[in-house]
Amino acid sequence: MIRVEDLSLDFPGGITALHSLSLEFRTGEFTVLLGASGAGKSSLIRCLNLLQRPTTGNVLVKGLGKLDHQQTIRRHRRQTAMIFQQHQLIGRHTAWENVLLGRLAFFSTWRSLLPLPFGDQVLALECLKRVGLLNKAMERVDALSGGEQQRVGIARALAQQPRLILADEPVASLDPATAQKILDLLQDISKNDGITAIVSLHQVELALTYADRIIALAKGKIVFDGPPEDLNPARLERIYQAGASLAPDRLARPEALWPSLNLVTMEE
Repeated sequence: MIRVEDLSLDFPGGITALHSLSLEFRTGEFTVLLGASGAGKSSLIRCLNLLQRPTTGNVLVKGLGKLDHQQTIRRHRRQTAMIFQQHQLIGRHTAWENVLLGRLAFFSTWRSLLPLPFGDQVLALECLKRVGLLNKAMERVDALSGGEQQRVGIARALAQQPRLILADEPVASLDPATAQKILDLLQDISKNDGITAIVSLHQVELALTYADRIIALAKGKIVFDGPPEDLNPARLERIYQAGASLAPDRLARPEALWPSLNLVTMEE
């Protein structure tokens, strides 16, 4: 569905965020990008939507081809929904108004200044119903909990009627129970709607639970690419040992997931 070829990303000061990656993401697949902070997960997600222009390489999308013209990039972004860690909602607006923002890319600038068509307004309500927030439609989002705000963000993504969802650490700021509910919702949407989902996480146990495929990054390089069942303790240890740094929580340690195994303790 979407493919990157020899994609690299350099920042000023000689910092390389991604090293010549070649990957293909299949339609309807729920892929988790896993790795420590600074591994390159967010950089890769931003390159997939050209929010960050890669230094070298190409991004290719089924039905659009190479993303090398502004018109093609706009079409790709219209069918690609983004979900962010910090929600990126307008706090003074209602949940319904925030979801309607997912429809703006389908209208010209002048048309977006007017009330959107009735059909789009109904669609926004249907999206809120799907994430279990229809009863909160007319509440300001800054009055909602963090989990509810993230569900508004998912509803906004659904309003785009996307082919691809990119989620950058969507549960990093949520408690474990809420994080599971959010990932349950994303997985359900991906499976039932046939939407390709690429989600970056740092929680290993969540990656193992929800992913069809895990791509692990360390220092901007792919160090694992396969199904969750192939991510054994030894491979997990190598992934984090290869990283520039380790997440400071317990999930940085593979022995937290496989306590019965005698693993070499890694320094944090």
